[in-house]
Amino acid sequence: MVIKRDQRREPFDRQKLSVGLRKACEKRPLPAGEIEKAVEEIEQELYHFGKQEIQSNVIGELVMNRLRGMDKIAYIRFASVYRSFGDVETMFDEIQKLLNREKPDASKHTNHRSFSNDD
Repeated sequence: MVIKRDQRREPFDRQKLSVGLRKACEKRPLPAGEIEKAVEEIEQELYHFGKQEIQSNVIGELVMNRLRGMDKIAYIRFASVYRSFGDVETMFDEIQKLLNREKPDASKHTNHRSFSNDD
């Protein structure tokens, strides 16, 4: 059972999970079978929790983590709905967080010298 934000309970619906991922990934250049693979892996993670009931936000976070690794645009699409972005600034903040996660630590590169053919 899934415990919704308003505390209602409803059976887990694999199709609903699939539809949500497909909407987020619509028209994105993903390999064939990538969405179905993500659905299967998320579903397996949920079963590994071994609980009869699970909060919907746990499922949402699993989906967001999966999308973050699959496709950044799909991630932002899903996050904008899941987190109910109320304005552009909130969405911009989320994009900034996403971009900052990808930047390598600049301090690791400060002692490296770039060589060119002119040296």
